Amino acid sequence: MNGNLQESYRRCCELARRAGTNFYVSFLTMPRAKRQAMCAVYAFMRRSDDMADDAGSPQGALAGLRAWREMLAVALDGKESGDPILPALADTVHRYGIEHRYLFELLDGTEMDQTKTRFATFQELYQYCYRVASCVGLVVLPIFGYRDPSALGPAEACGVAFQLTNILRDVKEDADRGRIYLPAEDMRRFGVSEEDIMKNRYTPAFVELMRFEAARARDYYAKAKPLLELISPDSRGTLAIMMEVYGRLLDKMEARQFRVFDGRTRLSGCEKFWIVLKNWRRR
Repeated sequence: MNGNLQESYRRCCELARRAGTNFYVSFLTMPRAKRQAMCAVYAFMRRSDDMADDAGSPQGALAGLRAWREMLAVALDGKESGDPILPALADTVHRYGIEHRYLFELLDGTEMDQTKTRFATFQELYQYCYRVASCVGLVVLPIFGYRDPSALGPAEACGVAFQLTNILRDVKEDADRGRIYLPAEDMRRFGVSEEDIMKNRYTPAFVELMRFEAARARDYYAKAKPLLELISPDSRGTLAIMMEVYGRLLDKMEARQFRVFDGRTRLSGCEKFWIVLKNWRRR
């Protein structure tokens, strides 16, 4: 590995470490090469999100994402892109045989956030979840290591489960940004209006709606569970940590009766540490 590539991986790992997300703590159980690859993927995801969030306007975000898409294509073609994290990503993609289309579909999802703030049906929301989350699972699946093509389905379901959990956790934060990800068809079914969400009204109808969406998320966690036995043993700890962290977030929201308007549901550092410790040597 040449000096420039080493520096690119170092930057990616530092970015992932500084972010301190639920994902990063799970990477610690992997062999070094796989951990570096996961950091390269995470850095690409983080850079894509930041580019959209920091643009100041949807038009600016879309312009930035179009330029980022072009830089990604250049890097994946083996050429110098000008961005310090893309050499590590391109090396990871080549090393693990990751399909390029999933990275571009991930950018499609990031662009959706700039143009779509409501979802009429769960089918529409599923497409969004697939792009922003399932595609991440399909990118990292070759890093995890698998041989059976049947792993693709659970990997897709896992991304949907994680994203649905994020959506339930972030109802207030998204409403503050003018976004509602809860499907309109479900809101009508339970008698919850857009105004209820935008004004943070905690009602019995809202609780029932959230309970319904949480049950849907749990269905996808169940569909994702077989993935643990379909990936390489040295990656199972990482996936088990991710699934338990997100699963416990869902548990906490349910235990709080979905009082998501009162503040973001989080796991404490001690809770995360225990989950990592429990799964450290999982094989």
